Amino acid sequence: MSENETKKAASSWLNVAVDYGPLLVFLGVYRWNAPAEPGPVGELAAIIAGTGAFMVAAVAALVISKWRLGKVSPMLWFSTALIVGFGSLTIFFGDPTFVQLKPTIIYATFGVALLGGFFAGRALLKILLEAAFEGLSHEGWLKLSRNWGVFFLMLAVLNEVLRAQLDFEGWLWAKLWVFLPLTFLFTFSQIPMLLKHGLSFEDRDEPLKNEPPTGS
Repeated sequence: MSENETKKAASSWLNVAVDYGPLLVFLGVYRWNAPAEPGPVGELAAIIAGTGAFMVAAVAALVISKWRLGKVSPMLWFSTALIVGFGSLTIFFGDPTFVQLKPTIIYATFGVALLGGFFAGRALLKILLEAAFEGLSHEGWLKLSRNWGVFFLMLAVLNEVLRAQLDFEGWLWAKLWVFLPLTFLFTFSQIPMLLKHGLSFEDRDEPLKNEPPTGS
């Protein structure tokens, strides 16, 4: 493996860590503080502790992204701002609804933005990723933006369904075991379309390395 490929692989793993690390911190701190006996007071205390850790981890992920990658993606800025904002509301009001709404707002916002760009003939996903797949045509970028826009809106609906049907811990685990696999499978499913629109065969793994962050 060349030095350039090594750097790319390290960058890809760092992107995953930045995107999902805060969520794992949230889940770990919540479980650590969860009461042995179910009760609203202990449950709320665990949620507040987890939310506080989530906010700190999100800010740390932003700083690490800037330090190690030299940039912060627009989605990471937006996601971190919402984590801090809605996390603060969760702690202040003692209501986990705020932090649960954050993913819905992120997914819906970017879904609408990507679809709006598609209908206007602009491939906003290229700006969002701040990367270009080698040889990918403008039509390919447009289709990829459209597909991710639809997928983000589906995730927004799914988050609301799970939020309504599951308790808080169940919803947290779903973020890890439902949203992450779905995102990976969707990203993988886009490769044949990208290859038809100019993505070189040697770079067929690039969509997996450069998938948009899910704003967990």
